[in-house]
Amino acid sequence: MNKLQAMEVFVQVVDAGSFTRAAEMLQLPKATVSTLVQSLEGALSAKLLHRTTRLVTVTTDGAAYYERCIRILSDVRDAEESLSRTRLSPSGRLRVDVPTGLASEILIPALPAFFERYPDIMMELGSSDRPVDLVEEGVDCAVRGGDLFDDNLIARRVGVINFVTAASPGYLARYGTPRHPHELERHRCVKYFSAKTGKTYDWDFQRGEESVELPMPGVIALNDSNAYVRAGTAGLGIIQMADYLLDQHVETGRLVRILGDWASRPLPVHIVYPQNRHLSAKVRVFVEWVSDLFARHPHMQIGALPQLEPSDEEATVTV
Repeated sequence: MNKLQAMEVFVQVVDAGSFTRAAEMLQLPKATVSTLVQSLEGALSAKLLHRTTRLVTVTTDGAAYYERCIRILSDVRDAEESLSRTRLSPSGRLRVDVPTGLASEILIPALPAFFERYPDIMMELGSSDRPVDLVEEGVDCAVRGGDLFDDNLIARRVGVINFVTAASPGYLARYGTPRHPHELERHRCVKYFSAKTGKTYDWDFQRGEESVELPMPGVIALNDSNAYVRAGTAGLGIIQMADYLLDQHVETGRLVRILGDWASRPLPVHIVYPQNRHLSAKVRVFVEWVSDLFARHPHMQIGALPQLEPSDEEATVTV
C-alpha cells in the first residue's frame, strides 16, 4: 500500500462524503478507493469511517487522523512545490469555477496570457451562475460575487461589480422612459433570481442623500447573466446588470441606458478556496493572476465608481 496515496484518498472521501464522488474527483475506480481506505484502516487497526448505503461519515478516530493527514500532505506538497517554485513552472490540473458573465467577458479573453506564463497548467473552467460546493465538487478555487457566508472558505477580495440600468430602444418607444426609480413600478422589468435560493433580487438606487430599494414587476425571471442580457436586447423589459456586460450593447445602440444619474450598490467580488486545502502553487499563481487582472480592469477595480450621467436639473444648469 502506498501510504501517502491512501491518505490522499481518505481525505478526499471525508471531504466529499462519498466513495463515489471521491473516486470521480481522483479519477480512480471506486473499488480502488474503497480498497485503499480499508487497507489504511487495517494498517492502523482503527475504524476511520462509518459506512451506510447512503452516507459516509467520519469516526472519532477518523476525524483525528484526518487532521494529521491534512498537515502531513501539506508538508509533502510544500517540499515538492518548493522545487516547482524555483523552476517558476507550476503544473497539473486546476479546477476553477467562475460566473458566466465574468468568464465570457473578462476572464477567458485574458487567459492566453495566463497560459503563456504557465504552460504546464491544465485548467478545467466551470462557467455558470450556480454557486458550486467547492469541497463536494472538487473545485480548487472559484470567483464569486456578493457577500460570503461560508466559514469553510478562505476569501480574498479582488474587485467589484458596478450595475447599470438599461432597456432596448423598442421597449422605450412603446412604454416610455422612466425618470425616477419609482416609475419602474409601472414598467415591465426582467428579474434575476438566485439559483441557490430561488429568491428574486430587489433593485436599489442611490442619488445623493436619496436611496430607493424596491421589488421589480415583470413577466420573466432568469438566473443566467448572458440570457438575462439577451432578454433585455429582445425588448422583454428593463434590465439591471453589470456594466461590463451592457457597455457593448449600449455602444451599438441595442440598449439604451436609463436612470443614468442614479447608482446602485457595487457588488464585491472574491476569489475563494477551501480553508482545509493546501494552497498549491497552481492555485496560488491563479489567485495572484486574477487579482492582478481585476486590479487593472477599468470595470473591476476596487474603488471604481460607475459613470453617472447628469440629472435633468444638472443638465439644464450646465447648458
